[in-house]
Amino acid sequence: MINKLVQNIKKTEAPIVVGLDPMLSYIPEHVQKKAYQEFGETLEGAAEAIWQFNKEIVDKTYDLIPAVKPQIAMYEQFGVPGLIAFKKTVDYCKEKGLVVIGDIKRGDIGSTSAAYAVGHLGRVQVGSKSYVPFDEDFATVNPYLGSDGVNPFIKVCQEEKKGLFILVKTSNPSSGEFQDQLIDGRPLYEHVGEKVAAWGETCMGDEYSYIGAVVGATYPEMGKVLRKVMPKSYILVPGYGAQGGKGKDLVHFFNEDGLGAIINSSRGIIAAYKQEKYAQFGELNFGDASRAAVEDMVADVRSALHSL
Repeated sequence: MINKLVQNIKKTEAPIVVGLDPMLSYIPEHVQKKAYQEFGETLEGAAEAIWQFNKEIVDKTYDLIPAVKPQIAMYEQFGVPGLIAFKKTVDYCKEKGLVVIGDIKRGDIGSTSAAYAVGHLGRVQVGSKSYVPFDEDFATVNPYLGSDGVNPFIKVCQEEKKGLFILVKTSNPSSGEFQDQLIDGRPLYEHVGEKVAAWGETCMGDEYSYIGAVVGATYPEMGKVLRKVMPKSYILVPGYGAQGGKGKDLVHFFNEDGLGAIINSSRGIIAAYKQEKYAQFGELNFGDASRAAVEDMVADVRSALHSL
């Protein structure tokens, strides 16, 4: 699947991913109202609003982008109906030719980790039949439990040609409480990066490994170091826009070929109509506002990469 991601990035010339992380507060009133008229102010109504919101954004942006990243917690909060909306979103995005990164941040061991891997990336056996439950192309994984937690995911990735993005250095303010702790004179996140590179050697695509890393846009200098530690791992970079990252700050996440990283923006795109810059579109045309935000982000990142 890493080969398809690289192909999509080359085709669109847009190394960006749209985070489909819908909160009800992001969803325009007319979308919510229509969903509630059909399903009431219920979990089903909320899930329908989320699905319709996602569909409009995907319809208006899919030709500009290589991938999307739905964050499963935003769907799980609405229970089973929310998970149905998550699955509909995954399937619809794949129909549009997009690579889907399931932002699930799972981290467990043994049979539990294997079950997560099968549920999101693999196939589950039911009697004589097998099914693909959620069927994302990539999943995010927390490596805190070590190889016991990651190896079941790697096994499924090898079987299904799927991929992982493993948390190495996250963009949240308190990430340093653990991730920056020095071990043998080097921060923990560098040790994790080395492990990601080693895991990745067992799952190589044509140019890059199936095993990538998550490194926050808010730490560009650390990204520069980690790029060298993991030369064949794709880096998923959250924190663009709403969290402060800009294209010029992120060039060090990329290799000299202009590949090797993909930058995520979530609310900066899906809730663009709420920003003063895109206010002229209004709530009714929220999808057009998202398209304009994608175009601006692509231009920003391309401009920065041309300086490499």
